[in-house]
Amino acid sequence: MSPSGGPQPLSLMFLLGMGLASENINCPSRCSCQYLEVNCTGQQLQEFPMTIPLDTRQLILATNKISYLPAVELSFLADLVYLDCRENLLGDDLDFTFIGVAKLVYLDLSFNNLTQVTFSTFSQLISLVVLKMSDNPNLVAIEKDAFANNTWLRYLDVSRTGLLFLDTSTVRDLPNLRFLALSDNLWHCNCSFLDFTTWMTKSNVHFPDAENITCYMPEGLRGVKVPAVEVQLRFNCLTQLHKQDYIFLCLIGFCIFSAGTVAAWLAGICAVIYEVHTAKGEDDEEEEEDTTTQNCPCVG
Repeated sequence: MSPSGGPQPLSLMFLLGMGLASENINCPSRCSCQYLEVNCTGQQLQEFPMTIPLDTRQLILATNKISYLPAVELSFLADLVYLDCRENLLGDDLDFTFIGVAKLVYLDLSFNNLTQVTFSTFSQLISLVVLKMSDNPNLVAIEKDAFANNTWLRYLDVSRTGLLFLDTSTVRDLPNLRFLALSDNLWHCNCSFLDFTTWMTKSNVHFPDAENITCYMPEGLRGVKVPAVEVQLRFNCLTQLHKQDYIFLCLIGFCIFSAGTVAAWLAGICAVIYEVHTAKGEDDEEEEEDTTTQNCPCVG
């Protein structure tokens, strides 16, 4: 013991070494572990690492070759708040994957092979604030209720994906959304996209890299910025008529004309019948008057 009653320096080193050793007992192979953090970046892992400490708060699996996240093993990490899975091979089998990590706040799935997002993909992540899914070229569909339970979502990145369309209600109903990245997608700026462009111009959401949010189709609007295309879409969709519109109008006109013709024909028949009955009634009255006159005794 030192004069102050504290442990000797050698004892401090021993205790520190024991603490570090205890932290790395359950550390996955080829990963580094610090207090509440496991970092497996760039280790060429092909499977989700096992023996992750159950109290882990931050898990980094970036730049590996992981194609599957096991829901059961992931659910053991109930205190996980940060999960970085960028630059892996994750595909379209993520439904119910995150069912046991309800505390997750940050999730990065960029640079993977996602193909779709359904209601079941993130429905359990009720605390999610940041969601990154950029650079998933095969991501072509996000269901309109995909984020219905993610009401705390503040940052959403779906740039550089295969999305052609995004339903307005998918993002409009997120009360805390402040940043939405949409750049470098093949947006189809047709009449179905008009509602979304209107929402973009009126919402308080910030669009990073807005210069690169442009239309890809139709050919006449290619390269036009999505927010600025609203006026053109409104003119094309609400004032101009398309082939199906002309067909519809022709059918309506034909029906109206046919109905009018039939109605006029029926009215004519009714008028003729009425005239015939009226004329017959007048003839009968004249005959009765003549008969009465002939049968009346002469006065004289």
